[in-house]
Amino acid sequence: MSRPLSPIRLAANQPPQFYRGGDAIAELRTGQRSSASSFGPEDWVASTTTLFGQDTNGLTRLPDGTWLRDAVRADPEGWLGAKHVEVFGESTGLLVKLLDAGQRLPVHFHPTDEFAREHFDSHFGKTEAWIVVGTYGDDPRVHAGFAETVSKTTVSEWVRDQDAPAMLGALNSTPVSAGDTVYIPAGLPHAIGEGVFVVELQQPTDFSLTLEWRDFLDSPEKGHLGVGFDTALRTLDTSGWDAERLGSIIRHTAGTEGSTVDLLAEDSAGFFRADQLRPAPALALDPSFAVLVVLGGSGTLRTEHGGEHGLTRGETLVVPYGAGEAELTGDVTVIRCRPPAPEKRSPR
Repeated sequence: MSRPLSPIRLAANQPPQFYRGGDAIAELRTGQRSSASSFGPEDWVASTTTLFGQDTNGLTRLPDGTWLRDAVRADPEGWLGAKHVEVFGESTGLLVKLLDAGQRLPVHFHPTDEFAREHFDSHFGKTEAWIVVGTYGDDPRVHAGFAETVSKTTVSEWVRDQDAPAMLGALNSTPVSAGDTVYIPAGLPHAIGEGVFVVELQQPTDFSLTLEWRDFLDSPEKGHLGVGFDTALRTLDTSGWDAERLGSIIRHTAGTEGSTVDLLAEDSAGFFRADQLRPAPALALDPSFAVLVVLGGSGTLRTEHGGEHGLTRGETLVVPYGAGEAELTGDVTVIRCRPPAPEKRSPR
């Protein structure tokens, strides 16, 4: 490592999106509601990822004006640790978002690693997970996986006709509340409903294949990202997800006690990790690249090489590996997001 690194408090980073939302992000960060015109529906936290096809939109800028992406590239082992770099190179391997769905999102899905390598020249596809941190409105819910197996011919017809009721109606529809988490493997069709506010973890890409593009996107090309829907559907999971299978990706953690709560389904560990931290009264943390989202209360983060940092509700921080071992204290609730442990993935 070239020099000791410290945790860094981050400002909001909200690239333009095609859907409404953002009041819940504003309330978390500032304590006040705000219009979607000033707070967009997605806040990309500690992002080294750009919007699809763009040069810098989506990237996080550090307080000194440097892009986080460039800072990591300049000192990858300091930011990420030698074992991480051996497996993932200079990529953080992670994108974290605050996402506030002010309207229902379209039915869409994401490519697998294999599909992304073949069609987008990327090591990463886009597996993701949602940690529900708040809901509002009459009927907050999420939609994930086809309830019954459908043929790709049928899906292709829905896409051709833009039959939104058929697409949405074929998905499992599940009411959610704060503390629920949903793991979305690459290929699984899904949509987040209106009034759902999540911390989202995902692989560090912006590959969304949007079946329901009309009324959301400008053109079908933006729905299939230039590969054509016939090709895109090859990576779509059209199998049926019954209640038992759906239970393998949805967890209910609101009542779970403990200073550290593993939030996500077991199968997600090969893509990212997320824990709820509530020190009682102190909690030791191993060195790791991490993104912290402070959901409530106030506390202090002390790091071996990076000093002492006060934490209050609504703040987000990026913690470099080089900050060393850490201690979290106070009456505070923090979501700690991390890439997968290097041993969970094979070297590139």
